[in-house]
Amino acid sequence: WSSLALLMLGLVMVYSASIAFAEGNRAFGNQPAYFLIRHGVFLAIGLVAAAMAFQVPMSAWQKLAPWLFLVGVLLLVIVLIPGVGRDVNGARRWLPLGVVNLQPSELVKLFAVLYAADYTVRKMEVMHDLKKAFLPMAAAMALVGGLLLKEPDFGAFVVIIAIAVGILFLGGMKARLFAILFVLLLAAFTLLIIVSPYRRDRVFGFMDPWADAYGKGYQLSHALIAFGRGELFGVGLGASVEKLFYLPEAHTDFLLAVIAEELGFVGVLVVVSLFAVLVHRAFAVGRQCVQLERLYPALVAMGIGIWIGVQSFINMGVNMGLLPTKGLTLPLMSFGGSGILSNCVALAILLRVDWENRQLMRGGRL
Repeated sequence: WSSLALLMLGLVMVYSASIAFAEGNRAFGNQPAYFLIRHGVFLAIGLVAAAMAFQVPMSAWQKLAPWLFLVGVLLLVIVLIPGVGRDVNGARRWLPLGVVNLQPSELVKLFAVLYAADYTVRKMEVMHDLKKAFLPMAAAMALVGGLLLKEPDFGAFVVIIAIAVGILFLGGMKARLFAILFVLLLAAFTLLIIVSPYRRDRVFGFMDPWADAYGKGYQLSHALIAFGRGELFGVGLGASVEKLFYLPEAHTDFLLAVIAEELGFVGVLVVVSLFAVLVHRAFAVGRQCVQLERLYPALVAMGIGIWIGVQSFINMGVNMGLLPTKGLTLPLMSFGGSGILSNCVALAILLRVDWENRQLMRGGRL
C-alpha cells in the first residue's frame, strides 16, 4: 500500500510540477498534460511488467541473475558508443528506442541486487576471505563503476556500490573487512571529487549555494526557496511558483521541492513516512526469509530495501541542501520510464518473496 500511495502521489505531483514547463515548450507540443500522459503510460507499462515479474519464482531469478548482470554491463557499454547513446545536458545515459529512451543504469540497479545476492550465497563459506569473497565482486563493481563514470552518472554509481556492499555485509562479511572497505570507498569517492572540476564545483556550490545563486548554486537555492515558501501546509496543490521556469528538473530530480512548496512540511513528512514504511517492510520480509532459511530471497528483499532507501535518502538530501546536487530521481515518484519500470519490477520481486514466505508458512509448495 505504501508503494501504491507513492506511485499515485508521484503521478499527481509530476503533472503539477510539469504543467508550465510542458505548456511553454514547443518540443512538447505546448501540451500541459504531456508529461502526465507519458508518466501514466510508463506507470501502466511498469505495472504490467510487475505483474509478469511476480509470476517468476525466486529460484528462477537466482539462475538468471548472472546473465541479467552481464546484459546490464553490455547495455552500459552500448550507451557509450558514439552515435548510439543519446546525449542530454552533457551526459550520455540513454539509448533511444523510438518514442522512448532507455536508461540502462536504472536496470543495472535491479540487476545488481539480484547478482550481489546470488554471489553472496555462492561465496557464503568463504565470506571471511578478502581475496575469495570480496575481490571478485570488487572487480565487477569497478567495471560497472567505470562505465557509469564515463557517462557520467556518479549518483547511480553510489547507489549500486551501496547495494553491493550492503548485501555483502548482510551476507556475513566480517566487520573488520567492512570497515576497511568503507574507508577505501570513502577515499575513492573523495579522490573522484577532487580530480573532477565538475564534481568539485558541485560540492562547493552545495556548501554555500547563495555565494553563486545564479550560477553553481542555482538549482539548490531555488529548491530551498520552494521549501521555505511551503511552510507547514504548503501553498496548495498546483500553486507552486518555483516550478514556473525557476526550478530546473522540477518533475524529475527536484520533485520533492515542489511537493514541499505545494503540500508543505506535512506533505514531505507523508512522503518520508511512506518510504520509511516501504524500506522497513522490505527488511521485515528479508528477516522472515532468514527464519525460513531462504538466504537468496532474504538478501534480494533487503537489497531492494537498501536500493530504495539509499536513493530516496540521497534525492531528499539533495533537495534539502544536505548533500551535493546529483542527478538521482525520487524512486516511484519522479518522471522517467526506466526508473518507474525498474522500481515496479523490484517491488513485484519483493512481493513474490513475501508470497513464497507465506506459502511455506502455511505448509504449501512453491
